[in-house]
Amino acid sequence: MATYVTHKPAQGSPRKPIDILIRPLQVFASYRVAGAVCLMAATAIALIWANSGWRDSYEQLLHTNARVGIGDFSIDKSLLHWVNDGVMALFFFVVGLEIKRELIVGELSTPRKAALPLAGAIGGMLVPAVIYVAINPGGTGARGWGVPMATDIAFALGVLLLLGSRVPPALKVFLTALAIIDDIGAIAVIAVFYTDTIALGALAAGIALIAMSAAANVAGVRSVVFYLLIGTLVWVCFLKSGIHATLAAVLMAMTIPARSHVDGGAVASRVEQLLARLRELGLPEAGKLPTAAQQGLLHQMKQTVTDGSAPLQDLEHALMPLVTFLVLPLFALANAGVHLGGDIGTAFSNPICLGIIAGLFVGKQVGIFLFAAVAVRAGIADLPKGVRWRQLHAVSVLAGIGFTMSLFVSSLAFPDAAMQHLAKIGILSATLVSALVGALLLLTIKPAQPADST
Repeated sequence: MATYVTHKPAQGSPRKPIDILIRPLQVFASYRVAGAVCLMAATAIALIWANSGWRDSYEQLLHTNARVGIGDFSIDKSLLHWVNDGVMALFFFVVGLEIKRELIVGELSTPRKAALPLAGAIGGMLVPAVIYVAINPGGTGARGWGVPMATDIAFALGVLLLLGSRVPPALKVFLTALAIIDDIGAIAVIAVFYTDTIALGALAAGIALIAMSAAANVAGVRSVVFYLLIGTLVWVCFLKSGIHATLAAVLMAMTIPARSHVDGGAVASRVEQLLARLRELGLPEAGKLPTAAQQGLLHQMKQTVTDGSAPLQDLEHALMPLVTFLVLPLFALANAGVHLGGDIGTAFSNPICLGIIAGLFVGKQVGIFLFAAVAVRAGIADLPKGVRWRQLHAVSVLAGIGFTMSLFVSSLAFPDAAMQHLAKIGILSATLVSALVGALLLLTIKPAQPADST
């Protein structure tokens, strides 16, 4: 996931009581590993709650219905569905923004850059699916082949960041790019294979709104509010159409403007002019209301900076903290509550649970490492500078941390609660084993010397 900068009080400004309260939270949030910590904390709370004396309250809360709308035009869903179909739309919208940014200026912007993570991602999707199908060749369990295909970038990257300087920066870039391609594959699987019935009228309305958003981008519309309003309507249309709203979120993200309105030189020149005029008027003082003239100049400066940035990056920057510290932990709290009763031993011998564990832990590392190695040996891709083969294998193991996306796909693949229960046990087990083994492998590997790439 992309990084973001938390707001810090300007130097010299008087400290308020609220600053004393929120400053520790701002410091915590400034660390990229903070998101993984929050995700793990939410998972632990869900597991404790689901296995405590208040287990019934956990289930009752998730299945409490909430209705939003006016008259006949309304949506009535359980809180669990609101989290999975509604709140998670923000997560997939941010994923779409990241995909577009990476395709334009990031690690997927050229064929050579994209070759290694693309090869690894393809292997990391195909091999786990094949292993799962081999264990579940038929019956209702066969629908879960998409569950072990996904990598949870928040958890996996969090483990890498905890290991600090022992992990080359290029390895983190590789894992991030691989997970983004992985997300594209997961979204395609959801759209094509986990959609049962389609209401063509609602789908046509949603597609028309997406086309309108794309046309607005071409016409030069840059209002974030406009795109969010259109996006909300698209989400409603796709929800009513039967196609999962995740696809709507990603498609809407692709229509967000990704170019600045004016070049950097013009921005700098304009800001300098406005700043000079503000100095002539007198700079605003902390704790006092700016004059109308001062406020006007400050507003112009803000608008100038906005014109010099891209709405895509503005939205990504604004939504990332919300997704990291609210959306994903809320999803984990609602979906990771697995009751570990007396049947836990039996669960591990069930083909669904076994297929997911084997797919994530074995399939991911074999598929990613094998396909990446073939791409490098064939001259299609390059091993990242400073990265050793053993480190690439260790990261391939970490990619078995499926968690968020795997839980999400399992909720679509298995309508039966008992099957979802088995899937969750498999996902959580594979995530834990992949995280521990991957981290231990990386700890046993000495960082490569500048001239060492073995």
